[in-house]
Amino acid sequence: MPQLQSLRQIHVMPIADWQLYRQHGEQFLRTAQGAFAKDDGRFTAEAIYNICAMAMEKLVMAFLMRRGDLAENHTMADLLRALHRHIQVPATLAEGFVFIDDFQRICDLDTQVRRRPSHDQLARMLATAAALAAFLASDLTD
Repeated sequence: MPQLQSLRQIHVMPIADWQLYRQHGEQFLRTAQGAFAKDDGRFTAEAIYNICAMAMEKLVMAFLMRRGDLAENHTMADLLRALHRHIQVPATLAEGFVFIDDFQRICDLDTQVRRRPSHDQLARMLATAAALAAFLASDLTD
């Protein structure tokens, strides 16, 4: 029986369009940062939270797709687990994922959680998203 190779020994083909996911992630992040900075009422706290989460999701998916991988689900906890399969995520960044994940859990209709983040909590979320973008930047170049 042939011996299985470790994932590190197998050449993985990138999944097409990972660059588009990176681009969208960066755009979502800029939009969330701009909406937060303007604070003119056109974006609710929930909207900024969701745009920030989409930015993080797109950036993580770009990273994974470039490595021929996908996350099992798209909660912050699942995205963090998927990242851990490939790289060591700094503790402060991982804590940010967990913090963000606690505000909205909508996968199970019976146990849904939705909390409106405060101004300071949104600032922390955006800092986490910016830290993620910086952390993955060198891995997301062509």
